[in-house]
Amino acid sequence: MDAKAITPILNVSDIQSSFEWFKKLGWKKNWDWGQPISFGAMGSGECEIFLCLDAQGGRGKGNNTKTFNEKDGETSDKGVWLSIWVDDVDSIYKQCLENSIEVMHEPEDMPWGVREFHIRHPDGHVFRISQGLADE
Repeated sequence: MDAKAITPILNVSDIQSSFEWFKKLGWKKNWDWGQPISFGAMGSGECEIFLCLDAQGGRGKGNNTKTFNEKDGETSDKGVWLSIWVDDVDSIYKQCLENSIEVMHEPEDMPWGVREFHIRHPDGHVFRISQGLADE
């Protein structure tokens, strides 16, 4: 196999509010499909994520408030975990706070050579926003 790209598909409970959630991160809606809309894509740079209303994968928000350093923090949510690589973790963190996006783990320099923080989509999908420490 010689993969050319990977596009995750997230199962969402409310596609319109999911479009709005991604817009708070600075993503744009690339397209939507269906009447009523049941599928669509959000994009940032060369990256794209598909959103599917009530299908194509699992979702579920746990009652955990942290991802790392808490019992069951990495296993409570039933959604997808994704790593998104950026140039400036701290500016994205500030943007998330300004837009009331749920932060599950504050920015931290990790022993595996990245600075990262975690946010959670309302349907339990966790995004690890990461930057290589050598990039700073």
